[in-house]
Amino acid sequence: MSRLDAARIAAELEQLGCALGPITVLDSTASTNDDARALARSGCPHGAVVLADTQTAGRGRGAHRWHSPPEAGLYVSIVWRPQLDPSRLAWLALAGGVGVARAVDQILEQPRARIKWPNDIYVDDRKLAGILVEAQVNARSATAILGVGLNVFTNEFPAELDSVATSLVRLGARALERNRIAARLLASIDAACRCVEGSLAQSLLDELAARDWLLGRSVSVGDLVGIAAGIDAEGRLRVRTPDGSFHAVNSGEVSLQVASR
Repeated sequence: MSRLDAARIAAELEQLGCALGPITVLDSTASTNDDARALARSGCPHGAVVLADTQTAGRGRGAHRWHSPPEAGLYVSIVWRPQLDPSRLAWLALAGGVGVARAVDQILEQPRARIKWPNDIYVDDRKLAGILVEAQVNARSATAILGVGLNVFTNEFPAELDSVATSLVRLGARALERNRIAARLLASIDAACRCVEGSLAQSLLDELAARDWLLGRSVSVGDLVGIAAGIDAEGRLRVRTPDGSFHAVNSGEVSLQVASR
């Protein structure tokens, strides 16, 4: 397993035509999102990147932790200073998901990655990656930290994750070199997120529809129970309840409903 190297990742990004950076690589940290937020507060430029070989307190959404064993995954955060209305910041997580899914398909050499709204990447009905966007908005500007955790070499997960999580190596991916994967992941996320700021948001919506892991499944979000019916133009999850009405969900923990016998 290769160690992460900022210079190698930067060189790979240059070959891919991606201008993200500067890149900081840490051996260990509590959370790359926390480090990226500190960089943002110090005035770092748009596109600054933090990666770590391991996280001791990696976060998912809500109170969830991200399993971050040493040198087994990619734990990366990007400082994003988007030129868009703050009300559309939620689209960064969805666009980031599209970017991760595209990179995963390239690595696996097959179109297998699906997106579980709002921020998880699934392959073969198991979670491979997660996205966490944490934003700070004021009257003049918005700054978002887009964090990604991607399982690369992880073969052993905690008992509570083993039946629901997967990794690139478990999926049979070949020629796994983390610096190259990191560059491909960053370039893909950058390209997808740029669509949110331009006129290509509809293309993202179309791709989300094609990759929608929840579509047609029985779900619950808080007290709302129904059938997942796609993602609307505002990036919200649509849920059709038993009475035939549709509800748009802005945020929340989505759980699958198991049919009773």
